[in-house]
Amino acid sequence: MRSKFYVSVSAAALVVLCGWATACSSAPAAAPQAHMAAMPVKAEAVVLQKVPEADTYVATIKSRRSATIQPQVSGNLTQIYVHSGDQVQAGQKLMEIDPRQQQAIVDQQASTEQQKLAVYQYNQSNVERQRKLFAAGIISQDAMQQADQAYRNSKADYDAAVAARKSAQQQLAYYHITAPFAGVVGDIPVHVGDYVSSTTVLTTVDENQQLEAYIYIPAERAARIRVGLPVELTDEQGNVLDRSTISFVSPQVDNQLQGILAKAEVHVSRDVLRNAQMVRARVVWAVASAPTVPVLAVIRVGGQPFVYVAEPSNGGFIAHQRALVLGDATNNAYEVKEGLHPGDRVILSGTQFLADGMPVQPLP
Repeated sequence: MRSKFYVSVSAAALVVLCGWATACSSAPAAAPQAHMAAMPVKAEAVVLQKVPEADTYVATIKSRRSATIQPQVSGNLTQIYVHSGDQVQAGQKLMEIDPRQQQAIVDQQASTEQQKLAVYQYNQSNVERQRKLFAAGIISQDAMQQADQAYRNSKADYDAAVAARKSAQQQLAYYHITAPFAGVVGDIPVHVGDYVSSTTVLTTVDENQQLEAYIYIPAERAARIRVGLPVELTDEQGNVLDRSTISFVSPQVDNQLQGILAKAEVHVSRDVLRNAQMVRARVVWAVASAPTVPVLAVIRVGGQPFVYVAEPSNGGFIAHQRALVLGDATNNAYEVKEGLHPGDRVILSGTQFLADGMPVQPLP
């Protein structure tokens, strides 16, 4: 009896196990994992654009008319009529050096001139009288010649006195310092009472209406420098202050700087650029076609610039990281020297969320 019971139980268990196994084998397979959704991004095809080949140098703005005012005589300053920054006209008084001693010399020369004039006028009348007497046979030829010689001597003395008086007056004018042309007064490092001489710098006068940019270009560029090359004058931030062209190229190299002086005319007002101001000059050597990429599309990691390019993959697109070699930035775009070709689709949006190989969907 016991053996039959065990057999029945075993058979029943076997039936249950077989049923469970059958049920397991008929269960549906697990669904595969869903694919990552493509991220919509804005993309733009790379095209060839005109890109300038240029170099940037430090330039100095200089006025075509700029004068350093130094006296031609020595003495103590008695008057300063202007202040730094004043606008002055040609011939306007700037300063005065004590003129009293020179004025005394002028007065003395004027007196001497009057004395010589009196002698000259007397001898002039006398020689005319002596000539009439000689013609009448009253005096000898020798007496007439002596009168004529005295007249000539007195005339020479008078002319010399006039010249000495004019020279003294001219010298007196040097004690009154005037502006050589209309312009702006610079720094005035002297004061009333200072003793000045011909080596003393009193001030400067600059005309800010005719300005030029002085650009020293390295001598190795000598073969490429020519009149007419475009020049952009910019500030430290790269903002364009003026656009011009090279108007002068020096025929020789500066020994100290080992550079060639080139000049470019400045067209903006004196409120934008001033005499002696330092700016940056971007000299454009040539313009060629090259691929460009927007500045906002460029990402830098460890100093290496790269972009994401939308590349076809399995019927869709993936973001592929592309390292670049960049040139200068112009109009918010970099010149691409290596890394991109015309037709490549550069991703412009959402680059901070991308990873290499990530699915993307370029928007039209």
